[in-house]
Amino acid sequence: MNSTAVTLCFLLRDEAAGTHVLLGTKKTGFGVGKIVGLGGHVEPGESHAEAACREVFEESGIVVEEHDLRVAGLIEFVFPARPEWNMSTSLFTTRRWSGDPIESQEIIPEWFRVAALPLERMWQDAEHWLPLALSENIVEAIITLNDDNETVASAEYSLRGV
Repeated sequence: MNSTAVTLCFLLRDEAAGTHVLLGTKKTGFGVGKIVGLGGHVEPGESHAEAACREVFEESGIVVEEHDLRVAGLIEFVFPARPEWNMSTSLFTTRRWSGDPIESQEIIPEWFRVAALPLERMWQDAEHWLPLALSENIVEAIITLNDDNETVASAEYSLRGV
């Protein structure tokens, strides 16, 4: 199966009300209007970790160093009706960075409580893997979408504790 290499990086911070994650409302392109994680395509010659750091900076103005990333998993997204959309997505989390999030041309960043993720405003697949990836586990999943390219036909996943 051919798939495009992409990354997602989730910044986590602890507050009195619990752990929060930085997500963003997509302003352009694939998924416009949805709340998504920060991330995007891996460029030629770039490692997945390098791509995650670059994408976080481009989308939020925050600087993340590669050595501060924690591998959180790998999600294979399968689009049977649009195989050119297939994605192999490397997941990372971090609790260290510099800067404060700012709106970019692509994303309006916003902090959300991990215990109250805005799943109703996200891609439907997020409910299957995002809470697991944010819980210090390593999640590996294959998410197959229906012909509408939005709803989930099947979700197969496994967890590894850290």
